[in-house]
Amino acid sequence: MASSSAKSLFSSPHFTSFNRSSHSKSPLLSFSNSSVSLNLHPLHSSSPSSSSSSNRCNFIPLRSVLKTVESSGLEVQNSDLVGPTFPNDRSTILVAEKLGEAGLKLLRSFGNVECAYDLSPEDLCAKISSCDALIVRSGTKVNRQVFEAAKGRLKVVGRAGVGIDNVDLQAATEFGCLVVNAPTANTIAAAEHGIALLTAMARNVAQADASMKAGKWERNKYVGVSLVGKTLAVMGFGKVGSEVARRAKGLGMQVIAHDPYAPVDRARAIGVELVSFNQAISTADFISLHMPLTPATSKVFNDDTFALMKKGARLINVARGGVIDEDALVRALDSGAVAQAALDVFVEEPPPKDSKLVQHKNVTVTPHLGASTKEAQEGVAIEIAEAVVGALNGELSATAVNAPMVAPEVLSELAPYVVLAEKLGRLAVQLVAGGSGIKSVKVLYKSGRVPDDLDTRLLRAMITKGIIEPISDSHINLVNADFTAKQKGLRISEERVLVDAPPEFPVESIQITVSHVDSKFASAVTESGDVVIEGKVKYGVPHLTRVGPFDVDVSLEGNLILCRQVDQPGMIGRVGSILGENNVNVNFMSVGRTTRRKRAIMAIGVDEEPNKDTLKKIGQVPAVEEFVFLNL
Repeated sequence: MASSSAKSLFSSPHFTSFNRSSHSKSPLLSFSNSSVSLNLHPLHSSSPSSSSSSNRCNFIPLRSVLKTVESSGLEVQNSDLVGPTFPNDRSTILVAEKLGEAGLKLLRSFGNVECAYDLSPEDLCAKISSCDALIVRSGTKVNRQVFEAAKGRLKVVGRAGVGIDNVDLQAATEFGCLVVNAPTANTIAAAEHGIALLTAMARNVAQADASMKAGKWERNKYVGVSLVGKTLAVMGFGKVGSEVARRAKGLGMQVIAHDPYAPVDRARAIGVELVSFNQAISTADFISLHMPLTPATSKVFNDDTFALMKKGARLINVARGGVIDEDALVRALDSGAVAQAALDVFVEEPPPKDSKLVQHKNVTVTPHLGASTKEAQEGVAIEIAEAVVGALNGELSATAVNAPMVAPEVLSELAPYVVLAEKLGRLAVQLVAGGSGIKSVKVLYKSGRVPDDLDTRLLRAMITKGIIEPISDSHINLVNADFTAKQKGLRISEERVLVDAPPEFPVESIQITVSHVDSKFASAVTESGDVVIEGKVKYGVPHLTRVGPFDVDVSLEGNLILCRQVDQPGMIGRVGSILGENNVNVNFMSVGRTTRRKRAIMAIGVDEEPNKDTLKKIGQVPAVEEFVFLNL
């Protein structure tokens, strides 16, 4: 499948190849080009398992994969980045809804902050093209029109809170914009508010307060119900739901929960039984909602649902207003199917002044106060500011909602392998020449861990990025890498193989096989006709360890020259001298061969990009049969 003279896919001098045909008396020198203008810093680590210090948002430095820098005299556009990357640049951050002062202080220390509240959709679209980041709460709709108006500049949207139903995640992903939220800081505040509404509703606190302030004394009218021994159904057993369950248990309630994704052992640990949706709503005296608003949960509490409830059940909602059909709830309250409701959230916020639901005598309402404590507001402001600043710095937060969701400890562990994966992807695509392009890639992970213990989602995303970016006019980053691969018809399959290797390191090696392509470096092709490269991490630094059938060992910290040569003395010195005479520093060199005194592969790591004359001199060395310069 290899072709020594096939025309390359690339069209810039950054990828240079040379091949001397065995049937030609004079060397055939071909220079080929690419539209690639991205060079990435290597991630330095003292060991494969080294990690950065943790903070509130569990950042792991991924600058080498999220951050583009000026290198080798190439011009870099801000639109290529996940965040600003030049030290003298200050990002522009638009805060569209009120944020705590501690968060604003952190943002101002990093960039230029504009606080513009109550923007109309048109005003938001007009401003967004000059912004690198946008921070909102639940009141601002960040839809497709906003991302289109941003014209590729917007790199991160921060949602100061948990829910992200006001952000178009599909559009954000397509435009390569990271979306982060602040899911932990207001957890306790929301849970406490849920319990406050529960108890206030049970004892008619709001109605009795209004009655007394109207000059009345109606003890008999506001007789409540006890909580002890009653059954509470928690619908959605995430962070807030589980904290509500803990507190309800302390009040002597029997707690059941429904959540199709909640671990059974976590529920059992706090004495909660997980049950089906229908079982939960049909047996509970009180129902507390803590589910996200999705197409599946929109108006899930409707006429049919209320008909299944235990007659006289009481409903609490501190999650999302859209999960309840508000007209159906009014009917249920009027008929007595639902005795009372306590609501902090509504479909439309603020709700209309004449809302039948808000004005209903058996409804207790608050104006979306779930996260409204001083402590929570400060915590959310800091959490979202850290997440946004981290993203603009090229770091990946564990709170990213439209990037591969990887646990913080896994991020730390995989950090050096992320760099390896991206660089192997870049190498693979530069070794391909002509033909119909790359359509099928197989990734083989060798590990001392059983396959189920190896999370490769982040590695796959970075291999995809490395393969697509050099041959695409799209702006590719971690967020939209998988989406773009699917769009371009690139199929990436993965295989995990258990090998005899130390299990404390997640990956022993990563091998990439590109099938059904021609290669601009024939030696990278195996007997099966596939382009194969392999690499591993050594002392925290990515290394190339295999090219086709040849074993090599070269650091991937700079750029790379691969030479196929006759295996004879003096070759390292001759090529090294040519590079040195032209002021090109060699940082690493390795020679691999299949048979002594036959053919060998010399892999040379170089700090600078050799000029055309230097590369031509290498090609003119009689024993050099082919070579390729690869820009990492």
